[in-house]
Amino acid sequence: MDPLVMAAGTALVAAIATDAWQQARAGAVAVWQRVYPERAVAIEAELEHARAALLAARRDGDTRTEGALADVWRERLAQLVAADPDVLAEIQRVLEQVWTPLIPTGQPAVRHITMHATATGSGRVYQAGGDQQITGP
Repeated sequence: MDPLVMAAGTALVAAIATDAWQQARAGAVAVWQRVYPERAVAIEAELEHARAALLAARRDGDTRTEGALADVWRERLAQLVAADPDVLAEIQRVLEQVWTPLIPTGQPAVRHITMHATATGSGRVYQAGGDQQITGP
C-alpha cells in the first residue's frame, strides 16, 4: 500500500476524533467527490458512524478499534487511488492542509516517509523514520 495512503488513513481517523471533525469529514468527502461524486452522502454518514465508534472506543479504553478504523479507511483510500491514480495528489493536499493540522499535539505526528537502501558485500544499512538506537558491537 502506498505510504501516503497509509498516512492519510491514519490521519483521517485521528482527525475525526477532534472537535473540528467536520473539517476532517469535509476533506474526505472532497476526495471521494473527485472519483465517486454519487457516494459523497454515504461517505459522510460512514464517517459519522466511524467517529461515534472511535469516541466510544476511546471512552472505554479500547485501543484496537482506532487501529481497525484506520485500516478500513486506508483500504478505502487505496481503492480510490486504484480507481483514479490522479486522486493521490488530492489526498496529499487534504492530508497536509486539513487532516494533519487537526491532530492534537499529544498524538503521534503523521509523516510521509519513503526510504530506499541497498547494501552489498558486508555492508550494513541502518534506517529509521524517527529515533534510532544501535547497541552492540
